[in-house]
Amino acid sequence: MRIDFLKLINFRNYERLEISFHPHLNLIYGPNGSGKTNLVEAIYVLALTRSFRLVGERTLLYDGVDASRIEGNVFLKSNTNYCVYLSKEGKKVKINHNNVARVSDYISKITIVLFHPDDLRFIKDAPSTRRKTLNISISLTDITYLRYLNQYKILLKQRNSYLKQMSINANSSCQYLDILTEKLVDYGMYLYQRRKEFVDSISKYLGNIFEKITGMSDLEFHYISHYEHLSREEILALYQKNFDRDLRLSKTNIGIHMDDFKFFLQGKDLKEYGSEGQQKNAIIAYKFSELEIFKDLKGSYPIFILDDLFSELDKEKVQNILNLLRSDVQTFITTTDLERFVSLNDFSYKSFHITNGKIVEESEHERG
Repeated sequence: MRIDFLKLINFRNYERLEISFHPHLNLIYGPNGSGKTNLVEAIYVLALTRSFRLVGERTLLYDGVDASRIEGNVFLKSNTNYCVYLSKEGKKVKINHNNVARVSDYISKITIVLFHPDDLRFIKDAPSTRRKTLNISISLTDITYLRYLNQYKILLKQRNSYLKQMSINANSSCQYLDILTEKLVDYGMYLYQRRKEFVDSISKYLGNIFEKITGMSDLEFHYISHYEHLSREEILALYQKNFDRDLRLSKTNIGIHMDDFKFFLQGKDLKEYGSEGQQKNAIIAYKFSELEIFKDLKGSYPIFILDDLFSELDKEKVQNILNLLRSDVQTFITTTDLERFVSLNDFSYKSFHITNGKIVEESEHERG
């Protein structure tokens, strides 16, 4: 999969931009604040209709305007035009100029793997951050997962609300709670299984890639869940066992909404014992592993975005990461320092020099 052409109207600091990309490698360089990340963010929004940054959608609009448009031509077996309209009233999406009624039917058409410096939160933050990250990745390969996840959230909210009602009214029927619990478990078991499959797939590639980057072996990725090794009947019994606690707290205290995912390096929790450099390289190895998973599941590699990847990495790690790049993966790299890429003679690529939301220089290099 690749994006050949991108058109931006009133997006971030781009009032209007039309740009064509190299099918393999695209280097986007310029000073901080010039619009490098905004450009790759637009590609991400085109795919997922939302930003990877923790911002409201209104901040994506060019200053002083009410609406924005992101349009792109994406190639996968054939050319397809995608478009996302953002406004203060909401968002609309189109495929080949035809309206798509539900955003959930649009998402997963364009697959993207992104690295951004904030991804260190995947290790450092609470489990909810890790669940959210995996939910996005799995949804890109399984639209049923996204629908079941939304249903699970609705049921969880209903169950918690009914627990609160039961705590107030002792005469409330347990039958309705049992119905909600059984439905919650059925959706949860599907979500658990897909998460387990995803983690197992990551683990096939992760350790080897991490060793190629750092020289260190035995990086592992573990899935921690209440549902682990349990049958449906055993899970339902676990809910029954926790009923008194749920009722007292008016919330559901077990389930896949409590899942966690952890990195271990040579047997030690990377969050607690790893250096920031080891954590960053673990995330990078995780992202390269995702590339292979998408290829296995969808038959083609996704678009790969590496935003501000090489800050705070030494020259050896940078070169090791560059050695992992594939010519059959369309890759976007943003950087403030183009000299980091002097060793790219084995690649064909296009470079874009950006200043203040303007492309001031563009050049193409053929493998030589």
